[in-house]
Amino acid sequence: MKKVIFLAVMAVMAFSPIYAQQFSVGSNAVNLGVGFGTALGGMGTGRPAISASFERGIWEAGPGVISLGGYIGNTGFTYRSGGEKYTWNYTIVGARGAYHFTGLTSVPQFDPYGGAMVGYNVVSYSGSDEFSNAYGSALEFSLFAGARWFFTENIAVFAEVGYGVSYLNAGISFKF
Repeated sequence: MKKVIFLAVMAVMAFSPIYAQQFSVGSNAVNLGVGFGTALGGMGTGRPAISASFERGIWEAGPGVISLGGYIGNTGFTYRSGGEKYTWNYTIVGARGAYHFTGLTSVPQFDPYGGAMVGYNVVSYSGSDEFSNAYGSALEFSLFAGARWFFTENIAVFAEVGYGVSYLNAGISFKF
């Protein structure tokens, strides 16, 4: 099954029309993603991490564009032991900047990028009173790398590795 999915994705990428997708000054993009793997909590049953980010191309830098924007992501876990239920909820809100490499003019539908984020991890916990003060919100710093593949002038799929609410985030991106 993995081979079939891989071959289907490769065929779509090979035969998708070529659009001038280079991220540029004034470009805006919204990413909506689902995350896999997290360093947040991890005990018990977790719900999928979800995230959204926005960025705007601000200025040119060498063969690329620097963008600035925002990020919000959420995940959580529930653990049951005996008659007790323990619940953790993590929401990260942050500002991020990225460098979009535009030097690959032979593959204009490919948008590779990397950057950094500073955010605040809002942690909420409910359960046994003895642990209620052990989980605090905190400032977070992270690095990330990702890429988009545009299928139309304004719609792409994306994948990012780094740290937000998950180590790997993938989903759909809209450019306007």
